Amino acid sequence: MTLFFYMTAMMFFFVFAAIRKKGVGLASILLTYAGFTTHTCAIALRWKESYDIGLGHPPLTNLYESAGFFSWAITLLYLYMDMKYKSRIVGVFALPLALLGIAGAGVWLNSDIEPLVPALKSDWLLFHVVTCLLGYAAFAIACCASIMYLFKARYGAGSSSNKLFAGLAKRLPEAVELDALNYRTVAIGFLFLTIGIITGSIWAHYAWGSYWSWDSKETWSLIVWLIYAAFLHARFTRGWEGKRAAWLSIVGFAATLFCYLGVNLFMSGLHSYGGL
Repeated sequence: MTLFFYMTAMMFFFVFAAIRKKGVGLASILLTYAGFTTHTCAIALRWKESYDIGLGHPPLTNLYESAGFFSWAITLLYLYMDMKYKSRIVGVFALPLALLGIAGAGVWLNSDIEPLVPALKSDWLLFHVVTCLLGYAAFAIACCASIMYLFKARYGAGSSSNKLFAGLAKRLPEAVELDALNYRTVAIGFLFLTIGIITGSIWAHYAWGSYWSWDSKETWSLIVWLIYAAFLHARFTRGWEGKRAAWLSIVGFAATLFCYLGVNLFMSGLHSYGGL
């Protein structure tokens, strides 16, 4: 049901981007809310099922479960941004990301509910994973806004010979709005990631006897944190806006994806239990 609602909402968003009719935009957001509702129910039911079979842990313990929550978090933050800042057109990019997350997890990843390894048997699991994934989701929305900003800057000046792209660029929000959305979502994501790293280090101290072990996941989390810290620092002290901020946000999200997926799939370490 969630796949159906997200896929239908995505198609409506594409039509909305092309014709900018209020009725189409309303239909797209209502379908997104419907998908988010069924998505929330799916996560809750999986959590309940883990208790029913005697395991009793939140659905955040492997890549299948975290991918589902990551998609849920992207949708949650998109709906928040739409409600607060009226950034409906961002759904053109946000919904495909959410759809890809749950569809990819369903096709390629192991969906079994399995017992926790000893290191994961902690109350810190929920706080650490949720805050990190909310941070990742915010960076995903920021990346969407950055891509739209660059597209607007490239084709929205009226000098492009590509009439299709120029027409689409005119339908996007103003560049200053997209730049502001990029900054707001990076700030939100940075806060969540910082909390996630802090809770992770406390959890690591209890689980492994050390706050920081330079594990591959820890190292890449630090790299992501430094990229976005540089983004915020450059914004505050150097006035970085526009294209430079957009490109740095895109680079940051690429690093985020590698931290989230690449480390789990291609590297070994203390977090290797989060793989396929």
